[in-house]
Amino acid sequence: MSINIEKLKEATADPDKLKAMLRVSHTAPLLMVYVHLGGDPIWLDRLAPYIKGPWPFDECASTELKEELYQAITDLLVEYAKTGRQAPGNPPKELLPKMLNTLTGQEVPPEYLEIAIEETDFAEVSPKTVHWRKEIPQSRLADFKVVMIGAGFSGVGMGLDLMKAGIPFVIFEKNDEVGGTWYENTYPGIAVDTANHFYSYSFDMNPKWDHYYAKGNAIQEYIVKNCDANGLRKHIRFNTEVSDVIWDEKTNLWTVKTHDKDGNETSTTANVVISAVGQLNRPLIPDIKGLDTFEGPAFHSAQWDHSVDYKGKKVAVIGTGASGMQIAPTIAPDVEKCVIFQRSPHWAMPNKLVFETVSDNAKWVLEYIPYYNKWFRFQLFWATSDGFHKMLHVDPNWPRPQDSLNEENQKFREHLEQYIKTEVKGDPELIKKSTPNYPPYGKRMLRDGGWYKMLLRDNVELVTCGIDHIEAKGVVDNEGKLHEVDVIALATGFKAKEFLAPMNVVGRGGVTIRDEWGDEDARAHLGITVPKFPNLFLIYGPNTNLAHGGSAVYHSECQVRYIMQALREMIENGYTSLEVKEEPFWAYQDKVDSEHAGMVWAHKGVDNWYKNSKGRVTQNSPWRLVDYRNLTLKFNPAEYSCSKDTAESAEELESSTV
Repeated sequence: MSINIEKLKEATADPDKLKAMLRVSHTAPLLMVYVHLGGDPIWLDRLAPYIKGPWPFDECASTELKEELYQAITDLLVEYAKTGRQAPGNPPKELLPKMLNTLTGQEVPPEYLEIAIEETDFAEVSPKTVHWRKEIPQSRLADFKVVMIGAGFSGVGMGLDLMKAGIPFVIFEKNDEVGGTWYENTYPGIAVDTANHFYSYSFDMNPKWDHYYAKGNAIQEYIVKNCDANGLRKHIRFNTEVSDVIWDEKTNLWTVKTHDKDGNETSTTANVVISAVGQLNRPLIPDIKGLDTFEGPAFHSAQWDHSVDYKGKKVAVIGTGASGMQIAPTIAPDVEKCVIFQRSPHWAMPNKLVFETVSDNAKWVLEYIPYYNKWFRFQLFWATSDGFHKMLHVDPNWPRPQDSLNEENQKFREHLEQYIKTEVKGDPELIKKSTPNYPPYGKRMLRDGGWYKMLLRDNVELVTCGIDHIEAKGVVDNEGKLHEVDVIALATGFKAKEFLAPMNVVGRGGVTIRDEWGDEDARAHLGITVPKFPNLFLIYGPNTNLAHGGSAVYHSECQVRYIMQALREMIENGYTSLEVKEEPFWAYQDKVDSEHAGMVWAHKGVDNWYKNSKGRVTQNSPWRLVDYRNLTLKFNPAEYSCSKDTAESAEELESSTV
């Protein structure tokens, strides 16, 4: 890895200034930098007792000890600046396990060593990039075309990999800009609930985030930046929505029908179609009697009407999921009254970084101290993902299944209950209304962004008895009380179970995707491919939603790599169709369902959007991130039926005979 020597020389010219910049960094990743750059590894033993967990704030080293570390790092960086010495690649293999354990304050199993090297990419070899294995005739590449649907986080990432490989493609995007859900959702308080130094592309570890949990506009700007900096925009047709995707068995091509915002229709043929529309792209408008009779503005959180001035008004927020928990605390200080209608409470955990800003010095450290951003990324990877997974499994002998799943889950519940009690200052009514009657993680685990403290405000009312109907002047609850409001905000989520809707997708033999899935039972091999639908790939497909933690961007990069390997298999071998076989497809479904059977989301006492009306979990991945990474790491051609163009096959046979 190269070092910005000029910047480092400027910083080390004043060692005291450099130390001041280091003081705002996080100790554990800074320690990794020191050891990685050749500092004395004895420091791992010196600081390990003070690092109690994987979050940056889980360390308690004394000021004196940290000052000693800052001096040691300053001296080392001064040496690098004076000599022009280059940083090493990967850390020594014999030290890496100990470094990871010290970084996280926990034992990182050996199975994570490869993922740590890959995710941090210390050697800068782009390990997630799929390379050609042999020379490809330009004529074959020129004749191969991919249609992608959606230019959100995943669509942009997939597009960039297609560009690197030189594969012709076009992206149809229904909006007038990239970003997907981050472009559409602009409601007050919108922010990511995954630490964004991890919730970002592995190939663009942005050091300039203003927050540790980025606001929606910052994420949108990040996606736009990656699109424009790499020239992706020329491949995107904006304001173009896909209506039909139809497979032609005679030509082994897809016909993709689209229409623009004026209704003008077009038709495109492609060898491959990749859907990157995800799960959270179609707002769910609740079927509440009388909603259309309300005289004031009423809109979904994903369609926020910024022409409506809610300040000084009485506002109803219907829904207390992820968006509702961000909207209400944001608008509460500015409205006359905020009436929140809650069907059921959610668990929300505290995190000290939720509102913390990243100082200029901290940004500098992230950008210019070699490897710091990479070690920090893995620290957040560990803090936000697989560490929680084990508490999501049901202990069949656990005596309190209505409250929790196992001993660890119960301890976490007690921690959250105490947190709620403290935040609402012991108010018995609010404690009752705010405490879920299902185990932690039964629904999406949220971050508390001031929700509980907001409930103490005089102008906030939490209604939990349900909604009977809506009238011209407001919302009538199930107890017959009319709550007069001026504005209604519907924080009611998305039609997540209706994968690929409203598109009409027709595969082999004229079968439609709705024939196979119905309205709520979507299935895909690895969440990516479906029998009877050759050359169709899904990103953020069935059973790939992350509800235990982790980054959706990380998951999508696993899927992008797998799809790129599939495309490589097709192009290198001249295949015109690639279709997952029934046997591996159903074997994978059985594995997914079997794993879910013993996990929290299938719990009988839990009602969530993750499972269908028959109780089958269709949305969530049951796997740890390391498991899904390994499942998708290598494309297995044996799981697929492949076919070639007859003429090309004959030509190859003749060539081999000669």
